[in-house]
Amino acid sequence: MRVGILTGGGDCPGLNPAIRGAVTRGIEFGFEMVGLEEGWRGLLEMKTMPLSLETVDSIVAQGGTILGSSRTNPFKKKKDGSDDSELAFENFHKLGLDALIAIGGDDTLGVASKLYEKGFKTVGVPKTMDNDLSCTDYTFGFDTAVTVAVDAMDRLRDTAKSHRRIMVVEAMGRNAGWVALWSGLAADSDWTLIPEVPLHLKEMTDQLKDSYARKRFGIVVASEGVNFLNVPESDRVQLSEKSQAIFAEVEDEAKKGGKLDNFGHPVLAEQKVGPRVAQIIENETGVETRHVVLGHIVRGGSPTVFDRILGTRVGVKAAEMVKDGEFGMMAALQGMDVVAAPLADAVGTNKTVPPEWFETAKIFFK
Repeated sequence: MRVGILTGGGDCPGLNPAIRGAVTRGIEFGFEMVGLEEGWRGLLEMKTMPLSLETVDSIVAQGGTILGSSRTNPFKKKKDGSDDSELAFENFHKLGLDALIAIGGDDTLGVASKLYEKGFKTVGVPKTMDNDLSCTDYTFGFDTAVTVAVDAMDRLRDTAKSHRRIMVVEAMGRNAGWVALWSGLAADSDWTLIPEVPLHLKEMTDQLKDSYARKRFGIVVASEGVNFLNVPESDRVQLSEKSQAIFAEVEDEAKKGGKLDNFGHPVLAEQKVGPRVAQIIENETGVETRHVVLGHIVRGGSPTVFDRILGTRVGVKAAEMVKDGEFGMMAALQGMDVVAAPLADAVGTNKTVPPEWFETAKIFFK
């Protein structure tokens, strides 16, 4: 059996352990393992590389992905209304693939699910540092991202203390606040803003005034996906004119519309969450406030032990699912077990932070 494997979307620690797990187990089954380079672009352009035991030797400790990645979407509509899905179907056959293991997040696995619906034998491996995929308790990349974010916040605390500042840390996560919430809770932030909870900025700045009076510094974590339009009117009218001008700016940008990626998602960097939160805090507290955008720093570097093991386990499970004919499924962590879960149930609806998680974090906003 000739089995393809690809990694799509943003890179994160744990991809190489997953590749290693799938390739090593697949070779045990007698599969010929073929890597498709740069995600779905590799299928469209037929860019491949052989995968052997030598290829995956020692990559368990490496960040990133040896296969390369991209946000290519074969189903993205062009100006003439066409897409590249037919080319993807054709190349699947031209490459002589009997099955394909797709490692990625909601977008990458969404393509794999569509291919399965068209009759192609696909298996998914959930990957996202955002931890927002449904049907799985955790995704590899998340633990490493939070670990890096917490380390950064521990360092920023020293600077905040020394200069008597408030530091705002913008964390990745798209429309789910898992990275921001976990890193804020672990690093003892004074407040955390996540997309799932309305922005009670007056409550936040009042609390920051109290905590600053006590300790003369502050740390605030803001998820990149928070929506400044999601501020209760009763809260907004209590803010200064300078802060309200920021909301007017956001509203104007929303009317114009922003850039979208290949899967139709807004490019969140344009929302300038970190700078705007920092400006509002400084406006309302009078305390010098700086911002830091962690960005892609949390994506790189060697994966934590948890992510090495999880990546390895779901990779192994993917090869076993191919052997057992469990197509249209993905390898999901449920409790302590890695099981097969339907791709169709996993994609399309993000796993967001439930209210009780934020209430736990809020206990420590003192």
